[in-house]
Amino acid sequence: MQSVTRMAGRTRGETFSSAVAGDEAAFARLVADYDDEMYRVCMTVCRDHAVAADAVQSAWAIAWKKLASVRDPVSVRPWLVTVAVNEARKLLKKRGRRSEVAHLGDVPDQYATADPATGVAMIDLIAALERLEPDDRALLTLRYMAGFNATEIATALDARPDAVRQRLKRLVDRLREELR
Repeated sequence: MQSVTRMAGRTRGETFSSAVAGDEAAFARLVADYDDEMYRVCMTVCRDHAVAADAVQSAWAIAWKKLASVRDPVSVRPWLVTVAVNEARKLLKKRGRRSEVAHLGDVPDQYATADPATGVAMIDLIAALERLEPDDRALLTLRYMAGFNATEIATALDARPDAVRQRLKRLVDRLREELR
């Protein structure tokens, strides 16, 4: 059973089709729907506000040109997030930047006000993630923040699903060990 999501009287599929046809208003609706998520994912990958914003901006320029390459409206979200993550990774490499050092201000509000032990655990997790390479953060972000499965990640990163699962397992095991 396929669910249909309505957006201002239009389905996502209709909005997608209109955007592919060059309808700027429909494309603006896609931007409104996905821009924040793309930014959050890029920010998690690169830990730099300017790089994340630039990556998302570049991703939208690519999306405007290549949206027609997406065959199924259901694939729009994973495609857009993947384009943004790839742009963030490229910008990090191009600029030769290491990500900003995580600090207490990066801890989500729900952890800052919770039990201090939980807050300390979150700070430790942020620090452990910070020590990972951007490509590793990208992989973890696509899986746990964007909710992609191994097949979607493999498609996004041009890899095999079993290789993605193995790499994810190694990364999670590494983080678990480091947080002990």
